Amino acid sequence: MQKTVLITGASRGIGAETARRFSAAGYAVALHYHRSEERALALAEELRGAGGEVLTVQADVGDWSQVRKMVDNVLDKFCQLDILICNAGVSWQGLLSEMPVEDWRRLCAVDLDGVFYCCKAVIPHFVARKAGKILTVSSMWGQTGGSCEAAYSAAKAGVIGLTKALAKELGPSGIAVNCVAPGVIATEMNQNLTPADLDALREETPLGRIGTAGDVAESLLFLASEGASFITGQVLAPNGGLVI
Repeated sequence: MQKTVLITGASRGIGAETARRFSAAGYAVALHYHRSEERALALAEELRGAGGEVLTVQADVGDWSQVRKMVDNVLDKFCQLDILICNAGVSWQGLLSEMPVEDWRRLCAVDLDGVFYCCKAVIPHFVARKAGKILTVSSMWGQTGGSCEAAYSAAKAGVIGLTKALAKELGPSGIAVNCVAPGVIATEMNQNLTPADLDALREETPLGRIGTAGDVAESLLFLASEGASFITGQVLAPNGGLVI
Protein backbone atom coordinates (compact mmCIF):
# COMPACT_ATOMS: atom_id res chain seq x y z
CA MET A 1 0.00 0.00 0.00
CA GLN A 2 1.28 3.45 -0.92
CA LYS A 3 2.60 5.45 2.02
CA THR A 4 1.73 9.10 2.61
CA VAL A 5 3.93 11.93 3.87
CA LEU A 6 2.91 15.40 5.04
CA ILE A 7 5.71 17.96 4.68
CA THR A 8 5.31 21.40 6.23
CA GLY A 9 7.04 24.32 4.58
CA ALA A 10 7.16 22.37 1.32
CA SER A 11 6.93 25.20 -1.20
CA ARG A 12 10.65 25.98 -1.33
CA GLY A 13 14.14 25.04 -0.22
CA ILE A 14 14.58 21.92 1.89
CA GLY A 15 10.84 21.24 1.97
CA ALA A 16 10.46 21.32 -1.80
CA GLU A 17 13.46 19.09 -2.42
CA THR A 18 12.22 16.69 0.25
CA ALA A 19 8.86 16.52 -1.52
CA ARG A 20 10.63 15.65 -4.78
CA ARG A 21 12.67 12.88 -3.18
CA PHE A 22 9.70 11.32 -1.36
CA SER A 23 7.50 11.51 -4.45
CA ALA A 24 10.20 9.84 -6.55
CA ALA A 25 10.40 7.13 -3.87
CA GLY A 26 6.70 6.37 -4.37
CA TYR A 27 5.08 8.28 -1.52
CA ALA A 28 1.84 10.20 -1.87
CA VAL A 29 2.82 13.72 -0.81
CA ALA A 30 0.84 16.39 1.03
CA LEU A 31 2.54 19.72 0.35
CA HIS A 32 1.96 22.33 3.03
CA TYR A 33 2.43 26.03 2.38
CA HIS A 34 1.46 29.22 4.17
CA ARG A 35 1.72 32.15 1.77
CA SER A 36 3.64 30.72 -1.22
CA GLU A 37 0.61 29.30 -3.05
CA GLU A 38 2.04 29.85 -6.52
CA ARG A 39 5.21 27.94 -5.70
CA ALA A 40 3.31 25.12 -4.01
CA LEU A 41 0.98 24.68 -6.96
CA ALA A 42 3.90 24.73 -9.40
CA LEU A 43 5.67 22.05 -7.38
CA ALA A 44 2.50 19.96 -7.20
CA GLU A 45 2.15 20.19 -10.98
CA GLU A 46 5.80 19.15 -11.38
CA LEU A 47 5.34 16.09 -9.17
CA ARG A 48 2.09 15.07 -10.85
CA GLY A 49 3.83 15.40 -14.21
CA ALA A 50 6.32 12.82 -13.00
CA GLY A 51 3.51 10.47 -11.98
CA GLY A 52 3.22 11.43 -8.32
CA GLU A 53 0.09 11.70 -6.19
CA VAL A 54 -0.02 15.11 -4.54
CA LEU A 55 -2.24 17.26 -2.35
CA THR A 56 -1.55 20.90 -1.49
CA VAL A 57 -2.71 22.16 1.91
CA GLN A 58 -2.57 25.72 3.23
CA ALA A 59 -2.17 26.62 6.90
CA ASP A 60 -0.37 28.88 9.33
CA VAL A 61 1.45 26.28 11.43
CA GLY A 62 1.51 28.77 14.30
CA ASP A 63 -2.27 28.44 14.60
CA TRP A 64 -3.59 25.26 16.22
CA SER A 65 -7.02 25.38 14.57
CA GLN A 66 -5.47 25.70 11.10
CA VAL A 67 -3.05 22.83 11.73
CA ARG A 68 -5.84 20.57 12.96
CA LYS A 69 -7.88 21.36 9.84
CA MET A 70 -4.83 20.73 7.62
CA VAL A 71 -4.25 17.26 9.07
CA ASP A 72 -7.96 16.46 8.76
CA ASN A 73 -7.81 17.44 5.07
CA VAL A 74 -4.83 15.13 4.50
CA LEU A 75 -6.59 12.23 6.20
CA ASP A 76 -9.79 12.89 4.25
CA LYS A 77 -7.83 12.72 1.01
CA PHE A 78 -5.46 9.82 1.68
CA CYS A 79 -7.28 8.00 4.53
CA GLN A 80 -4.01 7.50 6.35
CA LEU A 81 -0.76 9.29 7.13
CA ASP A 82 2.54 7.47 7.58
CA ILE A 83 5.17 10.21 7.89
CA LEU A 84 5.02 13.73 9.31
CA ILE A 85 7.92 16.04 8.49
CA CYS A 86 7.94 19.27 10.50
CA ASN A 87 10.07 21.49 8.28
CA ALA A 88 8.32 24.89 8.28
CA GLY A 89 10.44 27.61 9.84
CA VAL A 90 11.35 31.28 9.87
CA SER A 91 14.52 33.04 11.02
CA TRP A 92 15.58 36.39 12.44
CA GLN A 93 19.10 37.79 12.54
CA GLY A 94 20.26 40.49 14.92
CA LEU A 95 21.08 41.25 18.53
CA LEU A 96 18.59 39.76 20.97
CA SER A 97 18.37 43.11 22.79
CA GLU A 98 17.09 44.68 19.58
CA MET A 99 14.58 41.98 18.65
CA PRO A 100 10.96 43.18 18.78
CA VAL A 101 8.86 41.10 21.14
CA GLU A 102 6.33 40.40 18.38
CA ASP A 103 9.12 38.97 16.18
CA TRP A 104 10.21 36.67 19.01
CA ARG A 105 6.66 35.44 19.49
CA ARG A 106 6.15 34.86 15.75
CA LEU A 107 9.41 32.95 15.35
CA CYS A 108 8.63 30.70 18.31
CA ALA A 109 5.05 30.23 17.09
CA VAL A 110 6.25 28.89 13.74
CA ASP A 111 9.52 27.14 14.64
CA LEU A 112 8.51 25.50 17.93
CA ASP A 113 4.76 25.83 18.55
CA GLY A 114 4.17 24.71 14.96
CA VAL A 115 6.03 21.45 15.59
CA PHE A 116 3.97 20.85 18.73
CA TYR A 117 0.71 21.56 16.90
CA CYS A 118 1.56 19.24 13.99
CA CYS A 119 2.63 16.43 16.31
CA LYS A 120 -0.45 16.87 18.48
CA ALA A 121 -2.68 16.68 15.41
CA VAL A 122 -1.21 13.46 14.00
CA ILE A 123 -0.48 11.51 17.19
CA PRO A 124 -4.04 10.15 17.69
CA HIS A 125 -3.98 8.71 14.14
CA PHE A 126 -0.51 7.22 14.61
CA VAL A 127 -1.30 5.75 18.02
CA ALA A 128 -4.54 4.19 16.75
CA ARG A 129 -2.57 2.48 13.97
CA LYS A 130 0.47 1.80 16.20
CA ALA A 131 2.58 2.99 13.30
CA GLY A 132 4.03 6.17 11.89
CA LYS A 133 7.15 8.31 11.94
CA ILE A 134 7.63 11.93 12.97
CA LEU A 135 10.65 13.78 11.60
CA THR A 136 11.52 17.25 12.84
CA VAL A 137 13.93 19.73 11.30
CA SER A 138 16.14 21.64 13.70
CA SER A 139 19.49 23.30 12.93
CA MET A 140 23.12 23.17 13.99
CA TRP A 141 22.29 26.34 15.92
CA GLY A 142 19.84 24.29 17.94
CA GLN A 143 22.81 22.15 18.95
CA THR A 144 25.39 24.86 19.59
CA GLY A 145 23.69 28.28 19.60
CA GLY A 146 24.40 30.98 17.05
CA SER A 147 25.42 34.57 17.75
CA CYS A 148 22.78 37.03 16.51
CA GLU A 149 20.37 34.11 16.11
CA ALA A 150 19.41 33.62 19.76
CA ALA A 151 15.67 33.23 19.15
CA TYR A 152 16.18 30.81 16.27
CA SER A 153 18.71 28.83 18.33
CA ALA A 154 16.33 28.67 21.29
CA ALA A 155 13.40 27.47 19.18
CA LYS A 156 15.50 24.89 17.33
CA ALA A 157 16.99 23.62 20.60
CA GLY A 158 13.42 23.23 21.79
CA VAL A 159 12.66 21.13 18.72
CA ILE A 160 15.49 18.77 19.63
CA GLY A 161 14.26 18.46 23.21
CA LEU A 162 10.70 17.86 22.03
CA THR A 163 11.90 15.20 19.59
CA LYS A 164 13.83 13.25 22.23
CA ALA A 165 11.03 13.40 24.80
CA LEU A 166 8.37 12.46 22.27
CA ALA A 167 10.44 9.49 21.10
CA LYS A 168 10.29 8.10 24.64
CA GLU A 169 6.58 8.87 24.91
CA LEU A 170 5.55 7.31 21.60
CA GLY A 171 8.02 4.44 21.33
CA PRO A 172 5.71 1.98 23.12
CA SER A 173 3.09 2.71 20.45
CA GLY A 174 5.49 1.76 17.66
CA ILE A 175 6.12 5.36 16.56
CA ALA A 176 9.63 6.63 15.83
CA VAL A 177 10.52 10.29 16.31
CA ASN A 178 13.79 11.66 14.98
CA CYS A 179 15.37 15.00 14.12
CA VAL A 180 17.56 16.32 11.32
CA ALA A 181 19.79 19.28 12.22
CA PRO A 182 21.29 20.74 9.04
CA GLY A 183 24.41 22.85 8.88
CA VAL A 184 24.86 25.67 6.39
CA ILE A 185 22.59 24.87 3.45
CA ALA A 186 22.29 26.79 0.18
CA THR A 187 18.67 27.93 0.53
CA GLU A 188 16.80 31.23 0.51
CA MET A 189 17.01 31.35 4.32
CA ASN A 190 20.77 31.84 3.97
CA GLN A 191 20.63 34.25 1.04
CA ASN A 192 21.76 37.07 3.34
CA LEU A 193 25.21 35.47 3.56
CA THR A 194 27.80 37.21 1.41
CA PRO A 195 30.15 35.32 -0.92
CA ALA A 196 32.91 36.03 1.62
CA ASP A 197 30.79 34.54 4.42
CA LEU A 198 30.12 31.43 2.34
CA ASP A 199 33.81 31.05 1.46
CA ALA A 200 34.73 31.26 5.15
CA LEU A 201 32.10 28.68 6.10
CA ARG A 202 33.25 26.42 3.28
CA GLU A 203 36.81 26.57 4.57
CA GLU A 204 35.65 25.77 8.11
CA THR A 205 33.69 22.72 6.92
CA PRO A 206 35.78 19.53 6.92
CA LEU A 207 34.08 18.24 3.76
CA GLY A 208 34.89 21.54 2.05
CA ARG A 209 31.53 22.60 0.69
CA ILE A 210 28.20 24.19 1.51
CA GLY A 211 25.32 21.76 1.92
CA THR A 212 22.41 21.40 -0.47
CA ALA A 213 18.71 20.92 0.11
CA GLY A 214 19.19 17.46 -1.37
CA ASP A 215 21.65 16.53 1.38
CA VAL A 216 18.98 17.23 3.99
CA ALA A 217 16.21 15.59 1.96
CA GLU A 218 18.22 12.36 1.71
CA SER A 219 18.70 12.33 5.49
CA LEU A 220 14.95 12.66 5.96
CA LEU A 221 14.26 9.97 3.38
CA PHE A 222 16.61 7.60 5.19
CA LEU A 223 14.97 8.20 8.58
CA ALA A 224 11.57 7.51 6.99
CA SER A 225 12.79 4.23 5.49
CA GLU A 226 12.71 0.69 6.83
CA GLY A 227 16.47 0.95 7.16
CA ALA A 228 15.90 3.28 10.10
CA SER A 229 13.27 1.11 11.79
CA PHE A 230 15.34 0.77 14.99
CA ILE A 231 16.31 4.45 15.21
CA THR A 232 14.37 6.88 17.40
CA GLY A 233 15.11 9.91 19.54
CA GLN A 234 18.21 10.73 17.49
CA VAL A 235 19.59 13.85 15.83
CA LEU A 236 21.08 13.30 12.38
CA ALA A 237 23.26 16.24 11.40
CA PRO A 238 24.01 16.75 7.68
CA ASN A 239 26.52 19.54 8.21
CA GLY A 240 29.72 18.40 6.48
CA GLY A 241 31.48 18.14 9.83
CA LEU A 242 31.07 21.82 10.70
CA VAL A 243 29.59 20.81 14.07
CA ILE A 244 30.89 17.59 15.61
